[in-house]
Amino acid sequence: MAKKIVKDLSAKQQKELLSVLKTRFEKNMNRHKGMDWARVEKKLEARPDKLWSLHEMELTGGEPDVVGYDKKKDAFVFYDCSEESPKGRRSVCYDREGLESRKEHRPKNSAVDMAVDMGIDLLTEEEYRTLQQLGDFDTKTSSWLHTPDAIRALGGALFGDFRYGQTFVYHNGAQSYYAARGFRGVLRV
Repeated sequence: MAKKIVKDLSAKQQKELLSVLKTRFEKNMNRHKGMDWARVEKKLEARPDKLWSLHEMELTGGEPDVVGYDKKKDAFVFYDCSEESPKGRRSVCYDREGLESRKEHRPKNSAVDMAVDMGIDLLTEEEYRTLQQLGDFDTKTSSWLHTPDAIRALGGALFGDFRYGQTFVYHNGAQSYYAARGFRGVLRV
């Protein structure tokens, strides 16, 4: 029987996480110009399930931060803003199908499965390019990106990185994995 994941934080964990997020928010105002932490915090306090997901992002090295506001959904948008692909999410295939197609040397997990377990989504190519406008990310690593169904149906998956002053998006077989490739997530709160 599969172990059920408890998606709840203690009051102490919530307080500690909010403190970390507030400090990061205030340190990186260029990512969210004109936004007010009090509004973000109010939203977070009303959604403990989203706080749990942000906690998972933090635990795996993602350093989540607010990068925008989605007016249509009335939600703050958080991306993983760690300098390199989150350490706790590397060496994974793209998805379950890619993982199961490996005959040998299977990694422990896939990016898509981990994201689902964490309650987040993989960044799309557009979101990844938006992130790269906020700084230089993945200069030594790369990150799996949400892959369109047409590409995935042919066995491929997309990843991105930043090299030579340029953001690159490329493809690989979904079954591949590398020590320097993980994934970045997005969460709307």
